[in-house]
Amino acid sequence: MIPTILSARRSTTGSSSSTALILTPQLTDLASEDNHMHRMCATVEGGMTGSVVVVGAGLAGLRAAERLRAAGWAGPVTVIGSEPHPPYNRPPLTKTALRDGVDPEALAFRQRPSTADVEWRLGTTVRSADLSERTVTLDDGSNLPYDGLVIATGVSARRLGLAAPRSWRHTVRTVEDAKALREDLQDGSRVVIIGGGFIGCEVASTAVSLGCEVTVVEPLSVPLEGPAGPALGAEIQRRHESRGVRFRTGRTVVAMRREAAAEGRTTVELDDGGRLVADVVVEAVGSTANTGWLQGQGLDLTNGVLCDVDLHPLTAAGPLRDVVAIGDVARFPVPMFRGMPCRIEHWTMPTEMAGHAARSLIAGVTGESVAGPAFNPLPTFWSDQYGTRIQSFGIPALGRDDVRVLEGDLTSEAVLGYHRANTLVGVVLLGMAKQMITYRQALIDANPPAPATKLGREGTR
Repeated sequence: MIPTILSARRSTTGSSSSTALILTPQLTDLASEDNHMHRMCATVEGGMTGSVVVVGAGLAGLRAAERLRAAGWAGPVTVIGSEPHPPYNRPPLTKTALRDGVDPEALAFRQRPSTADVEWRLGTTVRSADLSERTVTLDDGSNLPYDGLVIATGVSARRLGLAAPRSWRHTVRTVEDAKALREDLQDGSRVVIIGGGFIGCEVASTAVSLGCEVTVVEPLSVPLEGPAGPALGAEIQRRHESRGVRFRTGRTVVAMRREAAAEGRTTVELDDGGRLVADVVVEAVGSTANTGWLQGQGLDLTNGVLCDVDLHPLTAAGPLRDVVAIGDVARFPVPMFRGMPCRIEHWTMPTEMAGHAARSLIAGVTGESVAGPAFNPLPTFWSDQYGTRIQSFGIPALGRDDVRVLEGDLTSEAVLGYHRANTLVGVVLLGMAKQMITYRQALIDANPPAPATKLGREGTR
């Protein structure tokens, strides 16, 4: 477990520790990445003893601390998180943990020896930052200076702008969210889920397994149409309906009401005049990047923090080389997709980003050039519904207008290819786990990264 405050400091002559955890077959081999970072650090003559502040104590914050130590950063590292819990695994909150009960200790990530001297300030919120003065202001008004800053504040559940109190509507983002929802998911409960994306569909699958009556309200024509297109969405809807889930597609929620004698029941009103009576309402309508504390700093916060290929936030004057952003909050150019800036909310991404971000931050703080190629991830996502794993590689949404069944039968197990200008840009596997490596490599081969000269690393501060 990670203590709330651990103030012991690493000796400035301490050595880094290697990490060799492979979370899924498609993740970067962290052990080989350690070797690369150690070689890079051997070229830096001292100077890695300043302080680094990591804002955000989720998976991204944890991986950032680990990779900084693995890269040889010997100075103080402080991780600040608004939740009272140590970093924990979020995907089970809509699946196994929601079904079987939420145990924060069971969900917590194991702390590695290399981060034993990291200071964790949990239950603490960063109110604002002054990037020119290199300070962050905490919720108690105190200022914390830094030499390097990691932005890892992630996202929050998006809320609908309804007049009804938010307490009438569950979201699923935190341990507390999942605990509260689990208490209400009783056998026979009428559950209305607003949003038919991956989170909404996973909650529907879990609620049905608990004996609930579930209705999903989705503004598009089928669930998952936005990220995966209508063909796959229609098949996912068919599978849910075969287990009793009802769908109101092409509809939006316009109001919610409760009568005094309704004993907690909520009437959900739709844009066509339809009404759904619910014991439980769940909002699963996307997310918003947690960037409020960065307002007024000259950053592009349109959809997360816009960064360069080395994960440095961009300003009009160029990248801030003493700052990096990682995880769900970061929007960065993806070389294999012609440098198109993307914000990728995938569980694998913080682990892949942290190694490059650590190298970039150390190079920026010490005045060195970033070693190695630009960050070039393969976006990866998976979802478990009714015992079937849905795996996505690339950016299928780019190829929704040209979707082909590459192998198998969509009604059982299949591989779908998503194409733009006849080029494969995304792959979704419905089951077919043994074919994962083959199609993952086919996607990589079809999308060589953009030349480094087009991505650029110009500008310093």
